[in-house]
Amino acid sequence: MAIYLTQESKVLVQGMTGAEGMKHTRRMLAAGTDVVGGVNPRKAGRTVDFDDRAVPVFGSVREGIERTGADVTVVFVPPAFAKAAVVEAADAGIGLAVVITEGIPVHDSVALTAHARARGTRVIGPNCPGLITPGQSNAGIIPPDITKPGRIGLVSKSGTLTYQLMYELRDIGFSTCVGIGGDPVVGTSHIDCLTAFEDDPDTELIVLIGEIGGDAEERAAAHVRAHVTKPVVAYIAGFTAPEGRTMGHAGAIVSGSSGTARAKKEALEAAGVRVGSTPTETARHVLAVLDGAARDGAVGGEKVGDGAVRDGARA
Repeated sequence: MAIYLTQESKVLVQGMTGAEGMKHTRRMLAAGTDVVGGVNPRKAGRTVDFDDRAVPVFGSVREGIERTGADVTVVFVPPAFAKAAVVEAADAGIGLAVVITEGIPVHDSVALTAHARARGTRVIGPNCPGLITPGQSNAGIIPPDITKPGRIGLVSKSGTLTYQLMYELRDIGFSTCVGIGGDPVVGTSHIDCLTAFEDDPDTELIVLIGEIGGDAEERAAAHVRAHVTKPVVAYIAGFTAPEGRTMGHAGAIVSGSSGTARAKKEALEAAGVRVGSTPTETARHVLAVLDGAARDGAVGGEKVGDGAVRDGARA
């Protein structure tokens, strides 16, 4: 099992014939992704050779869906055209749009995520590394060779920290890793992924990576307390960030205690989540939780009281 992306997923790449699209399409194919076509109206009817695979180029997402049965699109188009690309995909009925493009204006991100939601299309991103179900499919730019299939689900705002935790926990492996992006407006939240991982029988533990700014992690903590029975381990980037300054690609502004790493850590710990002070310590927490659960004979916990989980491992 996995969330959002499986070996059955059929993937289109909008912007496949550009430099980044070509490079990462080759990597996705090498990882086993079923890339069934690219989309470029100016190059429709051509095929692009990727080693031993010839991939057709369609003039529209709708044509690509009709010809191949595609249900996922990965968007590698410039920021000025990203909104139109996602709107086109959503109007064509695509189920999942993975928006790699960074630098999309916030008002465009608001519009494209709202439009996609109204059409029933899930957006991952924008400004994200995509998602990978190791051993099955890889939609985006996540390196496929740094981990293996396993029992950890990962949701992260940060691409780099996604890769680091995947590598640190490579001996255990992952069900699905989702890079949701760190922009102020994203299509899929921590809570969406927590819900999906909670429902996935092959995910035994969830790793949540957040960043300073906003209240997404605090809202995720409340969701964990109320709805998640599986153990959750977290890491929050930005403990050394100065207050009142914009930091990082998220454009996170920290003011007073609002949006700080400490406030997020406290909210998560109050919900029973172990929070690491570094990525490596976070990985050690994961190993400790899984080891304790193995000794107890189970990983899933029993809901008690106000939604805390009794599993013998969570703080």
